[in-house]
Amino acid sequence: MPTSASRTRPTPAQQRPPPAHLGEIVSRLRARYLPTLPAPRRWPDPLAGVLRTILAQQNTRAVATRQWEALTLTYPVWEAALLDGPDGIEATLRRAGGGLTRIKADYLYGVLAALEASRGELSLRFLHDLGEEEARAVLEGLPGVGQRTASLVLLFDLVRPAMPVDTNIARVAARLDLVPEAWSTNRTEVWFGEVIPRDWETRYALHLSGVRHGHETCTPKRPLCGQCVLRDLCPSAALFVEGVSADPGTRNPDSKKPAGIRRAGR
Repeated sequence: MPTSASRTRPTPAQQRPPPAHLGEIVSRLRARYLPTLPAPRRWPDPLAGVLRTILAQQNTRAVATRQWEALTLTYPVWEAALLDGPDGIEATLRRAGGGLTRIKADYLYGVLAALEASRGELSLRFLHDLGEEEARAVLEGLPGVGQRTASLVLLFDLVRPAMPVDTNIARVAARLDLVPEAWSTNRTEVWFGEVIPRDWETRYALHLSGVRHGHETCTPKRPLCGQCVLRDLCPSAALFVEGVSADPGTRNPDSKKPAGIRRAGR
């Protein structure tokens, strides 16, 4: 007989089956924030996406953009950054402003050094020829690249049906009671990956509209429930409308590596 340790652990979707109105939630968010879907852009080399997403981790969009512009101006080719080393990269990032410059410089240099050692070239073009899970494994094996950062690169740069979940989407999902409040963003991402149709268009639209909804309407402290297109589907709306101060959508950070956020400029 199998022991309890050998039994298969239930998946997030098995632990919390999706509600019947999940499709309605997705449709309303898309209609409100992204009625016209931009055409996908398959980037020739995802390496730039990886480096830029690392800069966006725990950074504002403005800071990440400044750092990216400084980086590409200083290093017209990535070989120059590799030669300059982490100290030179850190100095470049520091001149652009923002925090965590040492950590980010180490990650950027680590990615370049890893590719030089394993591939002999500073490129991730070969990811286009890999399946989604193979490409994810390569990405998550790079310094500074965790689950969400890999999902962002897959979705935006490789046009694969990944479903990255940031704190905005996680907060919205918890308030809608789609997932337990205690779940991490990574576990919530796995849940969405199991219950949302596996096509790029649906997931791209949900990611962008979900981020915007959390940023513009379902904000952390004072959500604008009166303007929310999901109010009649949200069990948390009454709490905020009635002035209850508890926030049922607050999440704790959960990644072993700094997790990526939606890329600046995207």
